[in-house]
Amino acid sequence: MNRIRKGDHVVVITGKNKGQRGDVLRVDGDRVVVSNVNVIKRHTKPNPQANQPGGIVEREASIHISNVQLFNSATNKGERVGTKTLEDGRKVRVFASGEVVDA
Repeated sequence: MNRIRKGDHVVVITGKNKGQRGDVLRVDGDRVVVSNVNVIKRHTKPNPQANQPGGIVEREASIHISNVQLFNSATNKGERVGTKTLEDGRKVRVFASGEVVDA
């Protein structure tokens, strides 16, 4: 069970984007793409077959999954996440403080 999933609200804990928050758009192994975090500019050639114009395109680049923490709205900060098996056999994610992550 992954600790960080698509759609989670996370906070960046280190690097040039430290303190920024956003939603996870994509998880690729040990890297995540977070909305409006680590925005880069790419110069692209036009591709008439794909109907893409050329120019400078801004998009989010991936960051390592260890540089983000799940945002806990109760404590209003990032927190570590673990897993716990409930009595009925379901596995759920829990914050380090013990409360279950709303998923």
